[in-house]
Amino acid sequence: MSPITRGFRRRHEEPPAGTKLPPGQYLTAGFPVLSAGPTPNVPLDQWRLSVSGAVDGERSWSWDEFRALPSESITVDIHCVTSWSKLGTGWEGVSVDTLLDGVEPLGAYVMVHSYGGYTTNLPIEDLIDGKAWVAYAYDGAPLEPEHGGPARLLVPHLYLWKSAKWVRELVFMDEDEPGFWESLGYHDRGDPWREQRYQGD
Repeated sequence: MSPITRGFRRRHEEPPAGTKLPPGQYLTAGFPVLSAGPTPNVPLDQWRLSVSGAVDGERSWSWDEFRALPSESITVDIHCVTSWSKLGTGWEGVSVDTLLDGVEPLGAYVMVHSYGGYTTNLPIEDLIDGKAWVAYAYDGAPLEPEHGGPARLLVPHLYLWKSAKWVRELVFMDEDEPGFWESLGYHDRGDPWREQRYQGD
């Protein structure tokens, strides 16, 4: 399945003085839309987010329950594997640490499942200790469906394909397994500073 790249223009912006980009990246002022399939329609009254699998107790939230959780404002740089970077992006969301409050993970890996069928795998270390959020707003407005709304995972220290759009479930696992892009040759971790784009990088 080929990615959808509506509005994607390779326009180079000059980074601010003193700004360092990961290797192979260029700066964009836009926010390109890249997806592995069509944008799912997720009515808020049917939306749920779950934590399941190798944990000592499963959790699940409706949209209203999720929005009642403590939230944070986050300003981060984001980096796409297709080589664009965007600096100082502003988000609002719930920390994965908050979702796991009172939950003991028993597995060292997580498979993130999205509405629409997308999956991506991460080690738990990349999701905890203030490194990841489930974001519901971008630039002061509700997150647009094309960018993963109503809610997406946000893991800004990794390439953006790890920040799964339309997130619905975090499934903890004892053993690592490849997600959608990883099974097609993308790197299991995806650190942009180490340029981990593909398996073997």
